[in-house]
Amino acid sequence: MISKILLPTDGSKTALKAAKYAVDLAKKFKASIIILSVIDQGAMIGQTVPARKTARHIIEPIEDYLKEAAEGFAGIIKKVCDEDRVKSETVIVKGHPVEEILKMAGRVKADLIIMGSHGRSALAAAILGSVTYGVIHKESKIPVLIVRK
Repeated sequence: MISKILLPTDGSKTALKAAKYAVDLAKKFKASIIILSVIDQGAMIGQTVPARKTARHIIEPIEDYLKEAAEGFAGIIKKVCDEDRVKSETVIVKGHPVEEILKMAGRVKADLIIMGSHGRSALAAAILGSVTYGVIHKESKIPVLIVRK
């Protein structure tokens, strides 16, 4: 029985496509969705965002910029859930995406993880660091449904 679905998002079109699958499945099983956005701390070391890239046209720390973006991505999916009357909550954490996704899945006792994949080969994933590839190859007993682009 599926009662909790963990839905990691990175704001991509593929993640939104995965969200639509998650919402449809949640409706069928009367399950809830935990929308997870992970701010990759490796991307934040000593970085700032140029003023022209920010909504307020000021230099702001990358952490603030990434948090704002993560909240926006999660908010879009939350709206999709609300429109379809699927119970959901959003969680934003900092850390290594693969580890944080698996930690959260265990913490909330998720029955299923649904996430998008950009379809990189195993070699490209190993070189570039695919989050989806990392989640499905770590030791976890939680099933993972991958939605391709």
